[in-house]
Amino acid sequence: MSLSYPFADTKTADRATSLGEILDRAAVRMTFAKDEEIYGQEEEADLIYRVVSGVVRTARFLSDGRRQVGGFYRAGELFGLEMGETHRYAAEALTDCVVQVIKRSALRAEADEGELDRAIWNAVCRDLERAQEHVLLLGRKTACEKVASFLKELAEEADDAVELAMGRQDIADYLGLTIETVSRMLTQLQSTSVVEFAGCRQFRVRKWDVLERLAA
Repeated sequence: MSLSYPFADTKTADRATSLGEILDRAAVRMTFAKDEEIYGQEEEADLIYRVVSGVVRTARFLSDGRRQVGGFYRAGELFGLEMGETHRYAAEALTDCVVQVIKRSALRAEADEGELDRAIWNAVCRDLERAQEHVLLLGRKTACEKVASFLKELAEEADDAVELAMGRQDIADYLGLTIETVSRMLTQLQSTSVVEFAGCRQFRVRKWDVLERLAA
């Protein structure tokens, strides 16, 4: 899974601000259209990326074409940091995106001594937590619990209505389900008034206690 480093993380706020200033000053801004590849699976990992606007999706493809979505990255998050020399996951623009791009060597030259290493370490720790939660979700939760967990995570980051940048297939490939199962679970959650959808890409949570119980 590609590593992410959130600039709003309160545990690393000072460091994040410094890195953010460096990226604002030295990184190149690039625009990517929806579904456009940002970098490919197994490509050399010599660049670091930060989402300015839009949502980025990481995914790994099997030889038969099947896909596992690794994560979704939003404005303010770094992605593309790898411990090895190549990207294990590809990165694609889930929506139209603006992304800051900088060479790892250039960022290291701009940063204070050891700053990039600390950023990578913090990214490793946070992404390890995400990976552990993802493994639990994939391996032990029921289909309804998986979808509830996904919606709860999105809703926790929103004030009211939640905009779904990803489609049903993206959700299915992230949760390890079929698109038919995802659609059926969403319908079930809506029919029991746990969530309320206004169209296919926006929802509100109506019963937080039930959603939290399912996600737990």
